Amino acid sequence: MTGTECNHIWRMSNVAYGFIITEKCSKCEVISTYFTFEERPPLEEYREGDHFWNVVESAQSFRFDFQCTSCGQIVKFEELMGLLMCTGCDKNCQVAKLQEILEKEKTWVYVAFGFLPEASHKHLPAGKIAMLEDFFNRRRNSAESRIKIVSQELVANYSLCYGKVIKDVNMLSLTVPEQEA
Repeated sequence: MTGTECNHIWRMSNVAYGFIITEKCSKCEVISTYFTFEERPPLEEYREGDHFWNVVESAQSFRFDFQCTSCGQIVKFEELMGLLMCTGCDKNCQVAKLQEILEKEKTWVYVAFGFLPEASHKHLPAGKIAMLEDFFNRRRNSAESRIKIVSQELVANYSLCYGKVIKDVNMLSLTVPEQEA
């Protein structure tokens, strides 16, 4: 390859499976999320400072980075908690409205969610959301369906969202991923 430009061809690297844990403080009602790689995550309530945390939900998910197969560049997705498939649970939510419009084109809407509370964590930048969308759509037969990935900022109220957490990469692809050596 000549020059410094690379037409990146991304593959998933550092894929690790675990759980998204969603907690709520019974005192102030703040919602917090974290990712754990523990096989059996702790689900009991606990106190931290002024907060009384109770687990309200856990969901299997996976974490990953992208690595270019040409130049080796790695892009970390540390801000990404997980991908959620829109279920249209709140007809007033911008994501549900977009899903309704795009269904006619066989395009399914997924939300790239970061960690909560939002004010305490970095958001996934638009460039990384575009990378995710491109990556997953390249693996699909575009004549059958496409994926649109949007920011969590479009979700009206996360605490009322019934989106389905994507548990593994195969749920977003119509082809079986290549096994790494």
